[in-house]
Amino acid sequence: MTFRNRREKLRSILSGPRCIRPGSVYDAISIRIAEDLGFEVGMFGGSVASLAVLGDPDITLITLTELAEQMRRMSRASPLPVLVDADHGYGNALNVRRTVQELEAAGAAGLTIEDTLLPQAFGEAKTQLISLQEGVGKMKAALDGRGDASLVVMGRTGAASITSLDDAIARAKAYEATGVDALFVTGIKARRELEAIAAATTLPIVLGGAPEEMSDVNYLAAQRVRIALQGHAPFAAATRAVYDTLKALREGTPPQQLKGLVSGELTARLTRDGAMKGKAAEFLGLGKR
Repeated sequence: MTFRNRREKLRSILSGPRCIRPGSVYDAISIRIAEDLGFEVGMFGGSVASLAVLGDPDITLITLTELAEQMRRMSRASPLPVLVDADHGYGNALNVRRTVQELEAAGAAGLTIEDTLLPQAFGEAKTQLISLQEGVGKMKAALDGRGDASLVVMGRTGAASITSLDDAIARAKAYEATGVDALFVTGIKARRELEAIAAATTLPIVLGGAPEEMSDVNYLAAQRVRIALQGHAPFAAATRAVYDTLKALREGTPPQQLKGLVSGELTARLTRDGAMKGKAAEFLGLGKR
């Protein structure tokens, strides 16, 4: 599947009537697992990118180069469309433009640009937003940086939990006016907030987390939510499994007695072992004697 095919698939999800939940992906194996399990799209979050690449918390230490390279690895491993959390675009509006170019080249199906002030300002403990005007400039720069018109660009705001619902609505409307393809909204705490944003805008909505009372995908679909995130539990589960396994080995458990290890059959399937052996036979003359 070409990069454009992946992007068109994401666009079809955004233009469709359903609300789907993406699979959280962060490396070549996780994206293949998500593909094999039938997820329509993968979500590559900024927090899980920082954890997977750097082992650091989500405090904007990862660079654009590192993010794009990890996306490139996933693009090679699987044709699953991936939506990338591109944070604040790694700088000002011109940096946003460069971010879009790099992630497009790396095979992302779509990306989000947010209006959070990042990195954290000196002496300021609370999360802050950039001005509405700067946010609009970043969205325009993101669209200008797009070479493939099928690449999905989303305007993201967390204003609902940082400033006010009114500010979130004003920002969503302003970003919509720039021509972005969808609105990514975080910090929604109640149905009335989502309903107010949906009523004030027309674009597809991506919801970045919500309370349990808003878990009904039929309700979300009725509010024009087309993608609803469900956190990054796969990375958390993988970390727990690695920790427990290494701890058991360190404490003297023989490898043969370890529980919960991946089977050889599943490993072969996820590494596409059969296909690679076929290529080895074709190009290296193996298995012909």
